[in-house]
Amino acid sequence: MRMETGWRNDGQSGYAWLFCTPETSLFSFQNTRSASVPRSIFGEKKLSGVWVVDRYNAYNKASVQIQYCYAHLLRDVEKLEKDFPDSSEAKCFMNILAPLLSQAMHLRSQPLSDEQYDREAKEIQKKIREVIQNPAQHLAIRAIQDLFNTNEHRLYHWVQDRWVPLDNNLAERNLRPTVIAGKVSLGSSSDAESRTRSVLMSVLHTLNKRRGNQSLESIFKSLLDKLAKNPKVQIAFLLPLPKSIPHN
Repeated sequence: MRMETGWRNDGQSGYAWLFCTPETSLFSFQNTRSASVPRSIFGEKKLSGVWVVDRYNAYNKASVQIQYCYAHLLRDVEKLEKDFPDSSEAKCFMNILAPLLSQAMHLRSQPLSDEQYDREAKEIQKKIREVIQNPAQHLAIRAIQDLFNTNEHRLYHWVQDRWVPLDNNLAERNLRPTVIAGKVSLGSSSDAESRTRSVLMSVLHTLNKRRGNQSLESIFKSLLDKLAKNPKVQIAFLLPLPKSIPHN
């Protein structure tokens, strides 16, 4: 999952970027919100997996499969009724599509076998497509239909893989302390401080996710002790492995 928020640096506007999974967090405090940031971190080679993102264009340029966040899409669909309260077409469109998006978002949390999930997911996808491919007269509805039709390759990864989430809740929760810190501290005072903060927050947040029954303090002390013995070792090699990766 990917997300960014405002973060001041040396009194200037900047951004705090977060790339995270349930077991890893990678922070980067930068002066730009451009596609150069994810490119500088992940490079140009094709990546495996799926990124769950909002529709910010910088993510679309990454060399990885993209899944658009349905929570953002759902808000846009529900907004139709608020923006056009006198339009029966807008209300009808919202009443049909919004529940389908909501069903898709909650499907992965249901106690279903893989076969049941596959069947349910394909049925919801089919119904969403039927709504989207039925041309509307209302221009605002048509704009949403165009968004779905143009970005179909970024909308249905969850159908093939039940572990692809359909919201950015994880990234939002992980980024919330940084949002609060930015308001309290007024950001970083220099580029050097931003780089240091990027490393420290990435390490601490990742350790916290992987620490198991150990305290964060003890596991961080152990990491620093190992780093003191071998200052040239890459920090990534000192972090506990994610549970999804078997220990040798």
